[in-house]
Amino acid sequence: MPSESKASRLLLLAFLLVGVAAGHDDAAMRRTMEEFAGFPVSDDVEGPFTASRVDSEGLQRQIDELASFSDSPAPSVTRVLYSDKDVQARRYIKGIMNQRGLAVREDAVGNIFGCWEGSEPGLGTVGTGSHVDAIPFSGKYDGVVGVLGALEAIRLLKRSGFQPKRSLEVIMFTSEEPTRFGISCLGSRLMAGIEELAQSLRKVVDNQNVSFLDAAQSAGYKMDPEDLHSVFLKKDSYSAFIELHIEQGPILEKEGIPIGIVTAIAAPASLMVEFEGNGGHAGAVLMPARNDAGLAAAELALAVEKHVLESGSIDTVGTVGILQLHPGAINSIPSKSHLEIDVRDIDEKRRNDVIEKIRQAATEISKNRGVVLSEFNIINKDPPALSDKSVVDAMEFAVKQLNLDYKKMISRAYHDSLFMARVSPMGMIFIPCYKGYSHKPEEYASPEDMSNGVKVLALTMAKLSLE
Repeated sequence: MPSESKASRLLLLAFLLVGVAAGHDDAAMRRTMEEFAGFPVSDDVEGPFTASRVDSEGLQRQIDELASFSDSPAPSVTRVLYSDKDVQARRYIKGIMNQRGLAVREDAVGNIFGCWEGSEPGLGTVGTGSHVDAIPFSGKYDGVVGVLGALEAIRLLKRSGFQPKRSLEVIMFTSEEPTRFGISCLGSRLMAGIEELAQSLRKVVDNQNVSFLDAAQSAGYKMDPEDLHSVFLKKDSYSAFIELHIEQGPILEKEGIPIGIVTAIAAPASLMVEFEGNGGHAGAVLMPARNDAGLAAAELALAVEKHVLESGSIDTVGTVGILQLHPGAINSIPSKSHLEIDVRDIDEKRRNDVIEKIRQAATEISKNRGVVLSEFNIINKDPPALSDKSVVDAMEFAVKQLNLDYKKMISRAYHDSLFMARVSPMGMIFIPCYKGYSHKPEEYASPEDMSNGVKVLALTMAKLSLE
């Protein structure tokens, strides 16, 4: 496509979107479009004012409807992988994809794809999307904005008369949250071709001793273990991937900035640690004679905080998200303790140094307290991901054309984009969330902020599609 034609189409689309925000009337916009583009606007395309408006009410309605598929009462949302509510949510998303005129397919583990075929479908596809599973008692915007917002962006582009060169595809990833099987970004990890995951899914079970393969079959995804390899993406399947997401932090809202352009995603690591002591009666065993696995866990939790703070960087964070004691009775000295620890940093070496210090602390604590360090297992230790310059440039082009303020920033939360970056140029668009609340019922994004995010996503996809 000649560069002048491509530029004209993008600027025309940007003019449509900006014109809506500025409140231009339909007739005036049509005259200006025709003068700018040098050709008459087809009567088959809806009025530019109507066509280019994000349907904020419709998007919010869809978010509310999706939130009703929950195993916990409103306003919280609980939607765990392959549960009945997860299956209902999947059916809902596929229904909207069909309404948008997309070609819908699913892979072996339930990653869902809705494709708008471009004029040159042999080229790498421009992908977008996120997840809709939700940890227990969380909110209704995390991930969901990136799926339903992407489908709204597709609607916006179609009704504006845009014709993609590269195909555009919306992905609903399976199980971004690690709730059921302890594996984060399960669907996107597999798409990235991680062989270790394909092997572990053959034998992993949940806390009810239900295997991954049996859980998948209960949700309608019956597969042979070898089918897991079919999820792996072929080389150059995607020319770019962009994920729209709430920030899950307070920065954008505090600074009054509507759009964040993500330049890097921090590297997450997950640790599982267990101590074993002697236990005993809380009244009968004197303090000097105790080998308390619970106190060993408490000391390690404080050591995590200490070593993270001593890393020298504000970008290093650590969390003891799970601490369980056995037998769990008020009058019994804990004989076992179980911790699950999350450590993140945009600098992989610095993060790994902290992990090593936590390991050394666990060993020292076990010796000093006379307990056994029965497990110190690194469940995953993923590298950070950098956003690709070509995608960042496209996002910057979009926000500038739309006259929106923006901030370049890193993501300290992991996302499916972390793994899509292994197989495709990647970028992320953040929008503010109320007080930075996420993973809790109070999670909220305003219609205006979601509308801005959808418009930036639409124009970014349009630009990348014409490359």
